[in-house]
Amino acid sequence: MGAGPAGLTAAYQLLKAGVSSIVLEKDAVVGGISRTTSYKGFSFDIGGHRFFTKVPAVEQMWHEVLSETDFLRRKRLSRIYYKRKFFYYPLRAGNALLGLGLWNSISILGSYVWAKFFPLRPERTFEAWVTNRFGARLYRTFFKTYTEKVWGMPCSEITAEWAAQRIKDLSLWTAVMSAFMGRERPNNPKAIRSLINSFHYPRKGPGMMWEAVLSLVRAGGVVVANESPVQTVRWNAGGVTSVRAGSEDGIRDVNGTHFISTLPIRDLIQKMEPAPPAAVREAAERLKYRDFITVALILNRKNLFPDNWIYIHEPSVRVGRIQNFKNWSPDMVPNVGKTCLGMEYFCFEGDGLWNMPDQELIRLAGRELMTLGLARAEDIEDGTVARMPKAYPVYDSTYEEALGVVREFLKPLGNLQLIGRNGMHKYNNQDHSMLTAMLAVKNILGEQHDLWGVNVAPIYGEETSREEETTSGSLCGSSQPTVPGRVKEPALL
Repeated sequence: MGAGPAGLTAAYQLLKAGVSSIVLEKDAVVGGISRTTSYKGFSFDIGGHRFFTKVPAVEQMWHEVLSETDFLRRKRLSRIYYKRKFFYYPLRAGNALLGLGLWNSISILGSYVWAKFFPLRPERTFEAWVTNRFGARLYRTFFKTYTEKVWGMPCSEITAEWAAQRIKDLSLWTAVMSAFMGRERPNNPKAIRSLINSFHYPRKGPGMMWEAVLSLVRAGGVVVANESPVQTVRWNAGGVTSVRAGSEDGIRDVNGTHFISTLPIRDLIQKMEPAPPAAVREAAERLKYRDFITVALILNRKNLFPDNWIYIHEPSVRVGRIQNFKNWSPDMVPNVGKTCLGMEYFCFEGDGLWNMPDQELIRLAGRELMTLGLARAEDIEDGTVARMPKAYPVYDSTYEEALGVVREFLKPLGNLQLIGRNGMHKYNNQDHSMLTAMLAVKNILGEQHDLWGVNVAPIYGEETSREEETTSGSLCGSSQPTVPGRVKEPALL
């Protein structure tokens, strides 16, 4: 259920194992949040998607699917915009010192030392987690404003677990050491994801990867049904029995022996028939999501700035991040003399930003780009808007308990596995979502893996070394042939 990176990875891996499947996708396109959108020949992401992983099986699949000419190695340049100045991220000592000033830099160091001797306890919130590793002054400078834009809530209400997942092992000390000793090498097995200086990227955007997977699985006999939203998930004490999917154009009932869901957990529970107990439904309703808008602006300028993306730590504007898609891949822009920027806004579905008409959003994005001093009014030629509901699962103070209730209810349904970011209400990177799919397939084939350990347990974490991953067995590359073979009649969903 779902044809994003996790769902399509599951179908691909099942096909390689000689097992057929049916994939149900509500949208007309595949890729989920990793799709690529096109407007008048200009391509843009729903957010920027780096292809970087420490999991050999994931890396192997990427290179199986795309040729080296289509899977580019790109240098990373990202900066923080703060008080009309640019700060390199990862940190560069000279740039940071000049930008912040000597006194401010000394104060940040003093604040960091204070946090080492007098840490905030208990460390339950994002605010406490970051303050304990960077000091209160740097937290307020480089974390608070942007993070609260992303999540739409105070950092004191975001759990520390989100920080631990996204920026684990990063501290002021590691950032300073990176600044003085040199930036992280991408082939360093202990590299911190936030500090890597290059990554792979499909020539035509991340959607190119998932369209290629779609072609491969369909060529192998897998049924991928677009515009077939799941309507009902039927179950009994023994597990899931069937799924009803489709729209007004046609409804289909799909039987199977195993079921894999990437649906947002809240939606999955709502679609189950018979309805789960009231306490489970109530818990699922407490799981929240942050939604996302990209305003793609086309500018009549060859070059605007060299960054792949810029984090906007400026409270006077609503934009949170700006992508420069030409700097991700030149093939994203059809005219070398023009530039396409992605102005990214974080919101809740149904709020003022989400409901704002497209033309108003385009005008807002243009004004804010000028306010930041990154473009002139006469540069902006055109624009379009893409909305993505449920882009980010929210880690608020109640989510963990609510998720625990739902997981406990679903545990006896042995033929149902939850994978992917929304499928597990877990802020996984793309490679982690793919890994949950790979392990789910291995479970179907008779192995036993805890999918919830991905991006938590040491052998599945970001800082795991290649050597550890290779010796763990389940994370190694498959012995199956590189090119999937055709399979027979569908038996699995």
